[in-house]
Amino acid sequence: MIDTDFLPPFQPGTVWLAGAGPGDPGLLTLLAYHGLRHADVVVYDALVDERILAMASTAIHEYAGKRGGQPSADQTDISQRLVALAREGKRVLRLKGGDPFVFGRGAQECEFLLKEGIAFRIVPGITSGIGGLAYAGIPLTSRDTNTAVSFLTGHTAGGDIPDDVDWDSLSKGSPVLVIYMGSRHLVRIRDRLIAAGRRQDEPVALISHATTPRQRVVTTTLARCVDDLAASGLGPPMLIVVGPTVAYAGKLGGCRP
Repeated sequence: MIDTDFLPPFQPGTVWLAGAGPGDPGLLTLLAYHGLRHADVVVYDALVDERILAMASTAIHEYAGKRGGQPSADQTDISQRLVALAREGKRVLRLKGGDPFVFGRGAQECEFLLKEGIAFRIVPGITSGIGGLAYAGIPLTSRDTNTAVSFLTGHTAGGDIPDDVDWDSLSKGSPVLVIYMGSRHLVRIRDRLIAAGRRQDEPVALISHATTPRQRVVTTTLARCVDDLAASGLGPPMLIVVGPTVAYAGKLGGCRP
């Protein structure tokens, strides 16, 4: 058992919004683990690993997941449930895959809690765009390749690709792109990047179920990525990495235990 006496107490009637990391339980932060051990109720998302939920063995587990193209809990209902549980005096852990503030609805839930006068704590987590790349042997930055990187989502809440992305500026200004949840729209993303000037032979990595026992990585090129994705049979959750650091996957990818 880890000694967590030096960590802040999880007070009754409060909500902790915690990141569960990209999948591997070993990537939990110590503060998130502390929350799991002391929570009365865990309200968790679709991508939270069952091994992580098992750490909250004395808590009630409530599923509140959202997955693209599948029936999902309404965001307002989730926020109202957090408030109701806190007002019952529960210690409520809102557990989200990755980091609650990276392409999640953490900010919306915090605003709702503020409006309702519920005290909360934000517990950052390792986002898949960092942890998932590391497990694939792909550095976000390298002195030999890039000094900038951009994160973007491959689809909006409505299911389409974002309409507020300046693809020309993004393509020219960021050597490495990390795209979350983009597999459904890979054809359009590829076409927009090529039209904006990215090379057709630019390295691309497709990372499925990052950091979990189901992780698979396909390295390809921008021109071939759509065909290679179809041939691979890989499914979401998926990260798409575009840029020169993908070349490291061939050298460092085999070092993962």
